[in-house]
Amino acid sequence: MHLFRSLACGLAATLAIGQIAAAETRLTMSDVLPEGNFMVENAKEFAATVQEATGGEVVITVAPAGSLGFKGPDQLGAVRDGLVDMADINISQQVGLNPMFGAEGVPFLVTSMEELKEYHAFLRPEFEKLAEQYNQKILYMVPSPAQYVYLKVKVEDIDGFRGIPVRGADKNTVDVITSIGMAGVAMPWGELLPALASGRVEGVATSATSGVDGKFWEFLEYIYPTNHTWGSNAVTINLDAWNRLSEEERATIGAVAAELEPKFWEVSRQGDLDSIATMTGNGMTLVPLSDELKAQIAERAGSVQAEFFERVPAALPVVEAFRDAKAAD
Repeated sequence: MHLFRSLACGLAATLAIGQIAAAETRLTMSDVLPEGNFMVENAKEFAATVQEATGGEVVITVAPAGSLGFKGPDQLGAVRDGLVDMADINISQQVGLNPMFGAEGVPFLVTSMEELKEYHAFLRPEFEKLAEQYNQKILYMVPSPAQYVYLKVKVEDIDGFRGIPVRGADKNTVDVITSIGMAGVAMPWGELLPALASGRVEGVATSATSGVDGKFWEFLEYIYPTNHTWGSNAVTINLDAWNRLSEEERATIGAVAAELEPKFWEVSRQGDLDSIATMTGNGMTLVPLSDELKAQIAERAGSVQAEFFERVPAALPVVEAFRDAKAAD
């Protein structure tokens, strides 16, 4: 009898553990950015908050630094195909799948993070529709900070940029820096540091936080605040994985994303200031652009904006709606 009771108790405990294990949902999020990057830290905070808010029923593991084998342009397709449950995606790097993903980076359209938020009121619904077409849902979006060009040489006028091979993360950025006179090179983050070390590229167009991630002071000397374009990352989840969650879990995760997104925007804003301080503290020099040079850069990049709308006409109504709203303010 005692043996039967022991076996019964053991079986009950095993079944209970099995039910707990079955109730827990484990999701993996792919991120190509390195440990310590603010986007990765945001993703980890989101994951921890989701786990707490769902009472441990949804556990998200963030895999940074491309550790799952995906490069930046692969991320959207990997989530679409269920190769990974979730990803922190650089939106503009997905233009190979749909050129509309480049609509956030129209050169010199947005001048500040405040304006970017206004632009998102028109653009984000379009991105959400696109995400659904690629079998995923956007949970939150966070912009990269202001954009800079980093070079080895000091440039006094626009002709000084001519011919310098400079890396851009996406086609829009490459087109802009090429229009200014540089030799733009499209390149994923994972290939950048070896390219800088070998001299394949002699400059980079990116944010200040990425400048710290790459320890640009080891390769480059001057920082030019061009603020030529904007771009965001979106954390998405595969729709099949999303629909397997309970209605309550989906509501909870959506509420967590909505609550944290404004905080993550502020993290991005502060990250810009802190990163510039870190780079200048390591010997780099911030070179303000003269009004004349800013005007020359914007004029040359104007053709890129026109070419973008020719290539992606679906973006024009969104941009015009944003411009009309801005003019009405």
